[in-house]
Amino acid sequence: MLSGGVGGARFARGLKAALGPDELTIIGNVGDDLEVLGLAVSPDLDSILYTLAGLSDDERGWGRAGETWNALAAAAEWGGEDWFRIGDLDLGLHLVRTRALREGASLSEVTARLVAEAGLRVELLPASDDPLRTHVVTPAGTFSFQEWFVARGHVDEVDAVVFDGAHSARPAPRVRDALAEADAILIAPSNPFVSIGPILAVPGLRESIEQRRVRCVGVSPLIGGRAVKGPADRMLSRMGGGTTPAHVAACYEGLVDKLVIDEADAPAEAPVELVVAQTLMTDGAAAQRLAEVVLENACV
Repeated sequence: MLSGGVGGARFARGLKAALGPDELTIIGNVGDDLEVLGLAVSPDLDSILYTLAGLSDDERGWGRAGETWNALAAAAEWGGEDWFRIGDLDLGLHLVRTRALREGASLSEVTARLVAEAGLRVELLPASDDPLRTHVVTPAGTFSFQEWFVARGHVDEVDAVVFDGAHSARPAPRVRDALAEADAILIAPSNPFVSIGPILAVPGLRESIEQRRVRCVGVSPLIGGRAVKGPADRMLSRMGGGTTPAHVAACYEGLVDKLVIDEADAPAEAPVELVVAQTLMTDGAAAQRLAEVVLENACV
């Protein structure tokens, strides 16, 4: 599965429940990664890890459950930046990752260690170990993804998305092999532009999916033409021309054989086969039901 953060993480939880151990490989977005107070932070990878490990704060929609913010508040008292919310529990993971990276480990190696420490029987792969950062072009200027999304509250409309470093990035070890060996390829209900787009920008990954010998099924991130959370609908409307299933499918032209859409978006027409389901993942059971529908349409 190709995945961004929150929506992809919830779908991954459903897939994990529907599949057996060691049957799920997730290729995660690293375009959102950043450094905060000297710490290496991988928000989308962490959202997936926390959700699969049962540690995520589902009510808030991000971060760990039971979080506190004492370290960040203390840093702010000494003039440190506090616009990116790192909690006390979250801090522990970032400390471990940062030290490992400084000692020479790759991001994929560190991520594999964290998955093992969480006791998970899934494979979580960053799309690339090389620096690749998403920037958005807006009428107010060009901003790094997190500056636009978090610091500015993603209020600026987006005219274009740029992936700095993509031209020289290489797929992380195992990524291309995982795609080649897959029984099915899934695209999570994540933002096509800033969550899935950075993955497809890594040289060779789009081509790997285009040359697939198995089905590729995408899940629309919209319900009734609106994003459950975040700016996906606004971005699709401005950059894609609309928010219908056809507009979502156009983002994955040549990549998906089927697109799963919510009942609120049916009936509809698109250049690929549409599968209608209940896509709102209100809890783990709903996520598993959606995963089972997607798997039924992906695996032959």
